[in-house]
Amino acid sequence: MDTVRRSVRRTFHDELLDALGRDICTGRFQPEEVLPAEPVLCDRFRVSRIVVREAIKSLAAKGLVEVRRKTGTIVLPRDQWRLFDPDVIGWLADGTVVDDRFVADLMELRRVIEPAAARLAASKATAGDRQAIRTALAAMVDAAGVADRYVPADLAFHSAILAACHNQFLWQMHSALSVLLRTSFVIAAQVPEGPRRSLSLHEDLCAGIENGDAAAAEQAVWRLIERAECDLAAVVRR
Repeated sequence: MDTVRRSVRRTFHDELLDALGRDICTGRFQPEEVLPAEPVLCDRFRVSRIVVREAIKSLAAKGLVEVRRKTGTIVLPRDQWRLFDPDVIGWLADGTVVDDRFVADLMELRRVIEPAAARLAASKATAGDRQAIRTALAAMVDAAGVADRYVPADLAFHSAILAACHNQFLWQMHSALSVLLRTSFVIAAQVPEGPRRSLSLHEDLCAGIENGDAAAAEQAVWRLIERAECDLAAVVRR
């Protein structure tokens, strides 16, 4: 019998939503497949009908399922999922879903957003922004070789750059982008000495922003993305 993981801070709804969302995004339930009926889910996960109904509503709001009369709850095709929803991104990044297509789409997104963000940050960063970026870089240097410390520092570095753009619409994308970037960083960190090799590229990006040199900052980002793409491909194709 399946059970949802209980925790002090997460509700039964949160845990069931996570379990079902992960099962859908990792392919346990395929598009057009009908999810188990409400009583079955109640018994399997040891939760009430109210919890099941609320979890299904949340999945529907994320574009993963649709409730149809006389049929049940149907898994929708992937192109209808809310791919910028942080939960959906996290579920997609779990397990075997990180494949060549995931990597290609992720890197295309990074190529669209990050060079422009680097240019904006170089042009608009305040003294406080530059200090935040430099502090995050120092944390990366200190944590190189320790993945569980390096990845959060790398995320803080890129988040500080996004904040330095002072663009409200870019910042609204921060949650989704952070989940995507974390996925990229966690995978790339598996490459031996990968984080250490990328530090000089991060230093170039930081220096470009500190010097207000938009062109240099953009060039540094392009080199970082190229390095990340090689590292991701090497891990995914193992």
